[in-house]
Amino acid sequence: MNIVLCGMPGAGKTSVGQALALMTGRKFTDTDVEIASRFGSIAGIFSRYGEEFFRAEEKTLCRALQDEDSLIIATGGGTVSDGENLSYLRKRGKIVFLRAKCATLLARLGSARGRPLLQGDVEKNLSALYEKRTPVYLKAADLVVDTDALTVREAAKIILEAIG
Repeated sequence: MNIVLCGMPGAGKTSVGQALALMTGRKFTDTDVEIASRFGSIAGIFSRYGEEFFRAEEKTLCRALQDEDSLIIATGGGTVSDGENLSYLRKRGKIVFLRAKCATLLARLGSARGRPLLQGDVEKNLSALYEKRTPVYLKAADLVVDTDALTVREAAKIILEAIG
């Protein structure tokens, strides 16, 4: 079984995923990092090829991951918004929504450099994404962990206690 982390940018998917991998000895995969390793930075992919190209690569990766087992997977913020991606990830995984308040996300993200969907008015764009994606994350989640007041290690321990 895989543990699949979803949530907004800044919720802690990568940090908690890395901690879970260390605690369990499982391999850690970050979908954004995997895609960026092939095509350059996420911002560069969006500007050079467009969001549609990025989402297609994301789907290809999720399709490949559906047959993997015992992974910790940190997904990009929009990954589980696509029903096919969610289906692939659910095949062998439990979906964990790492939830944080907008104020927490803003504090963690700073200028949000390198995050194409947040460019410009970061607070306004983050708030709009938050409103749009939170119901999707909640619907997808097998477990919700509020990360606002937790350390990375505390969040990881909660996940392990709940999922095993």
